[in-house]
Amino acid sequence: MAFTQVNPKVVAAPVAPGNEVLARRGAMLAYTGDVGFAPVHTGAGGVGGMAGRMIAREQVAMMVARGSGSVYYGFRGMYVTIVDLDGSGPLSVEADRLVAHDANLQSTVVFLGQQGGIRGAVRGAVTGQGMFTTQLHGFGSVAVLSHGGTLALPVEPGRPTTVDPQAYVAHVGQVDADISVNASWRDAVGRGSGEAIQLKLTGSGTVYVQASEQKV
Repeated sequence: MAFTQVNPKVVAAPVAPGNEVLARRGAMLAYTGDVGFAPVHTGAGGVGGMAGRMIAREQVAMMVARGSGSVYYGFRGMYVTIVDLDGSGPLSVEADRLVAHDANLQSTVVFLGQQGGIRGAVRGAVTGQGMFTTQLHGFGSVAVLSHGGTLALPVEPGRPTTVDPQAYVAHVGQVDADISVNASWRDAVGRGSGEAIQLKLTGSGTVYVQASEQKV
């Protein structure tokens, strides 16, 4: 069941038997009906050693809502965007930006180094994602956080979309993201400018950017 935008900073999520909702701890604002909440214990997916500890540091505590009713979610007065997944491709988003999502969506933690080796790891550092990103697969709704709201830009085959890494929020679909350096822009605005480093997205899908360079 799809989430509903109440206002730019609040979403309503329907809850029913067999249709639970997962949300970050502290995001529940109010609810109607007969709804109960319980913590969700997420581990490092069996990954040991340093990688497991790094995943644990980047994870966000989650709560599951069960029962029958509606739950209203928001977080620290930030803007919330609803992304509806239709199964055509995963949503990639850092865990800190997740407010809530349908519990039936499959969630996986991906090491950015697997997505382009060292360039993937650099991408995580530049965008503020850290070394890991969360991917959600399937059919359902996801609510993500941003500063100042988001702009949804298409990513089309043969027509890459380039964004400021600090403004990047998430992308959905069959999309590849890679860091690039715009030498001419660097020379124009100064070699220390962050705008010289850009995030290029190719493939087919949508990228969401925020109206700010602030991190969550």
